[in-house]
Amino acid sequence: MSGLLASTTTAADKRVAFRAGLTSGRIQRFPGAFNPLVAKLIQEIGFEGVYVSGAVISADLALPDIGLTTLTEVAGRGQQIARVTELPVLIDADTGFGEPMNAARTVTVLEDAGIAGAHFEDQVNPKRCGHLDGKAVVPVAEMVRRVRAAVSARRDENFVICARTDAAGIEGLDAAIERAKAYADAGADLIFTEALSEAAQFEKFRAAVSIPLLANMTEFGKSELISARTLESIGYNAVIYPVSTLRLAMFAAETGLREIYDQGTQAGLLDRMQPRSRLYELLRYESYNEFDSAIFDFALRKDQ
Repeated sequence: MSGLLASTTTAADKRVAFRAGLTSGRIQRFPGAFNPLVAKLIQEIGFEGVYVSGAVISADLALPDIGLTTLTEVAGRGQQIARVTELPVLIDADTGFGEPMNAARTVTVLEDAGIAGAHFEDQVNPKRCGHLDGKAVVPVAEMVRRVRAAVSARRDENFVICARTDAAGIEGLDAAIERAKAYADAGADLIFTEALSEAAQFEKFRAAVSIPLLANMTEFGKSELISARTLESIGYNAVIYPVSTLRLAMFAAETGLREIYDQGTQAGLLDRMQPRSRLYELLRYESYNEFDSAIFDFALRKDQ
């Protein structure tokens, strides 16, 4: 029964593991999961954590990433994903879904959902995708209030509060560094600088900021795709691959659907599909069957 219906690792222990990973000297790799099944795959392959992207949750609802999703929707998907994995889950909390008080409530809701950490950004609310032009950031003092509110609301001191700044592409790298320092002083445990373009910028940021740093390696954006090994050598503590699994899945789904439409059959796609046996292996179908048999292993007598 262990680990079948839910993770056996407590939310508190996952948060401890996340914090320990950030100071381990080994970069923590958090691919994005667009559903709980992908989270199980991320764990099985051997990654250190699971990321839940706001852009992916929006896309999954067929919405653009412009602040249309709600705390309830984000926390609900985060809880579904955290429930099935032994790994810590880091989630995208956008701008905190409103004012500093909303950011504070967001932390409590995400703690209750079993999440290990969340990042809050300094964009104007409602936000937009971090690799698009036309973004706007709030004044430093406003974001500091947002971070302080989030920090003050947590009940588990190990819940990781990550502060994201989108200022590099708007105010310049030096301004982003100064913002990161202010957010660290406000109590952030981890800094996420969005849309840095090349390794030299990551290096400059690392040299200037003393607390753990997170890199975003998203495809088709403004950042050069730098390997985890290189990021680790620069001194980064964590890296996310937020939309990779969704992009892989949607490309495969579109390709397959077009072939079914054109050919009238999926017969030519079977070698590109996950077979039933592999799906059942990932779901631990056999273990469920054994559990079911152990519970219902009785027979009624004729007189019952």
